[in-house]
Amino acid sequence: MKPTSTPNIELVTCETAINKLKRKIPYGWDLNIYRGCQHGCQYCFAQYSHKYLEKKDFYNDIVVKTNIVEKLEEQLRSPQWKREIVNIGGVTDSYQPIEEEFRFMPDILKLLIKYRTPAIISTKSDLILRDYDLIDQLSQITYINVAATITTVNESVREKLEPGGVSSARRFAMLKEFRKTNASIGVHVMPIIPYLTDSRENMEALCSNAKDCGADYFLPGTLYLRGNTKGNFLKFINEQYPDLYESLAELYKKGGAGKEYKSGLYEMVNELRNRYGLSSSYTKPIKEKLKKTEQQLSLF
Repeated sequence: MKPTSTPNIELVTCETAINKLKRKIPYGWDLNIYRGCQHGCQYCFAQYSHKYLEKKDFYNDIVVKTNIVEKLEEQLRSPQWKREIVNIGGVTDSYQPIEEEFRFMPDILKLLIKYRTPAIISTKSDLILRDYDLIDQLSQITYINVAATITTVNESVREKLEPGGVSSARRFAMLKEFRKTNASIGVHVMPIIPYLTDSRENMEALCSNAKDCGADYFLPGTLYLRGNTKGNFLKFINEQYPDLYESLAELYKKGGAGKEYKSGLYEMVNELRNRYGLSSSYTKPIKEKLKKTEQQLSLF
């Protein structure tokens, strides 16, 4: 299935806006405005989540949490809230096309500013530039990370893999704009797809662009297939890249690629990352910013 311009929208209410994760990675809380995602990424790990909602089409059955702003304020104003990092859009992109209509993110960002709550936002859209001023304001008082998930510089491949996302060039341009703020910015090269986006040429182009936009870190991750994502992805490969089907099916007998493949891949990626002077640390900007913020707050 592919995303359409007219998704099926279901309006629901939620009991909580942010949910505590079992372990910090490095954030401890997750916020998702929507369930389902119009970006239509063929490899999306979250496709399995729709079965719990009795929905069939992850790309076109979009569930909207209409009271998420009110519930978020209830949680952030609680005396128990410790201003921990909130990951925004860990399951589905908060800046997918439907956000143009519902516009929840500006109010969410205003609450993060009001309660000095740090956050991480990862997106495949440049719609986030609409909220540039709010993110800039938040970056002056606490940690905010803006990351773009970018898998390839080959637009013909990107359009097939992520038909609802904006071009990779637009994602890099978006990061370059946020470099002008006090936010940390990152490039999430996730997932790296064996035999399709894992070439040295593609990885070097991604590193070069990350360097050009001033990324604080460059975070790679190989494709992992679980649940119905595996069947859907391999079906896509068989239709669009039939010459790769047997190799990928063999490599993914289990959920992840084998150790030998990943060792060779990361050796190459790390060498390129070091050559371009890109950090491998996702957490270093977080620790530095939070420490600086705590020092500033102690002066008041």
